[in-house]
Formats: sequence, C-alpha cells, structure tokens
Amino acid sequence: MEKKKGINHFRDLFVYQQAFEKANGIFEITKEFPFEERFSMTNQIRRSSRSVCSNIAESWRKRNYKKMFISKLSDSMMETSETQTWLEFSYHYQYIDKHTFDQYDNAYENIIKMLNSMIINADKFCFN
Repeated sequence: MEKKKGINHFRDLFVYQQAFEKANGIFEITKEFPFEERFSMTNQIRRSSRSVCSNIAESWRKRNYKKMFISKLSDSMMETSETQTWLEFSYHYQYIDKHTFDQYDNAYENIIKMLNSMIINADKFCFN
C-alpha cells in the first residue's frame, strides 16, 4: 500500500524542518562561544531555538483544539523572537560575524512568517 502524501506528521512541515535545521546550526556555532557564556547565553540560545521546534510539534498534536493550536504556534513565534535576540547579543559581543547573524536572523524571520501564516489559516490544519 502506498503511503499517503502530504503532511502526516509535524516533521513533514517545512517550518519545522527549517527550525530544526537552524537549531542544529545554533548548537554548532555556540560550541565556539566563550566558556563564561556557557551557563547564560549559550544555554539560552540553544534552549530557545529548540523550543521553536518543540512548540511546533506540540501545536501539531493539539489540532483538535484550534485555540490551543494557535496558542502553541504563538509560543513558537515568541521563542523565535527570543532566539533572534540572543543572536543579536551574540553578534554584538562578536561571538558570531555579520554574515552568520544575517543568515540566521533572516531564516528566523521566514520562520515567523510561516508560523503566522499557519495561525491565520488554522482552519486548514485543525480538525472541525
């Protein structure tokens, strides 16, 4: 039997894939952050970037309840903005260069746009 095409799992969502890729990239670049940032900035940016993904996954499982679906997507959007703030601090303190900052900041802006589109079109994702 052929597997049904389309979105069958949160991992099929392009926004999830992009967020997961960026969270893994952040993990790699933060390996180079100074030791004194280990328990502050490094942990915070890793946590917030991973939370973007986990909130998308949670929202997918809450599709029976439109308001909860939207709430979790909103949480994901907030974590995205938090990640952008940590990226800005990282750039300010010269832990990352301008190119890296711009690359990640633009990627997270696109993630915000995708999440916002999902919120606006929640009826297409939720069960009635």
